[in-house]
Amino acid sequence: MGTAVVWEGNIGSAPEYKRFQKDNQDPRHLLRLNVYFDNSIRLQDGSYEDRGGFWANVELWHRDAESYSRLYQKGMRVLVEGRAVLDNWKDGNGIEQAAMKVQANRVGFLPQRIESITMGQGTGQAQSRPVANGQSRTPTPTPAPMSEDFDDQIPY
Repeated sequence: MGTAVVWEGNIGSAPEYKRFQKDNQDPRHLLRLNVYFDNSIRLQDGSYEDRGGFWANVELWHRDAESYSRLYQKGMRVLVEGRAVLDNWKDGNGIEQAAMKVQANRVGFLPQRIESITMGQGTGQAQSRPVANGQSRTPTPTPAPMSEDFDDQIPY
């Protein structure tokens, strides 16, 4: 169990992708990010001062982790939603070590420093579908009806 968190920070190194296959089961996909969660305060002169940020490993288990690893880059600003947990292990000398880790439910990138985005075909998008006579028909959205009947009185 851990503490629910929603933190914003910068990716500090190249994302790491791992695929785990066990017997005949479906593979599991892991995206691992190293993120610096800052505590920036805006000063009167418009500059920022970092007041005690920290590094944490972020793990996102998701079927699309491999494609995500190609999207996320070092320096990218991200918003991480998940659970903060304490990760314990023994190092090469047998000494107990501990560090905070975030088991992420979602990792979204924020628009700072992004220059362009290219969208691919989504799975839930409206797509052309064949009609009985062999033509294809793409559904067209119907606009909401417009009303010219505006009441000038504001109900306060």
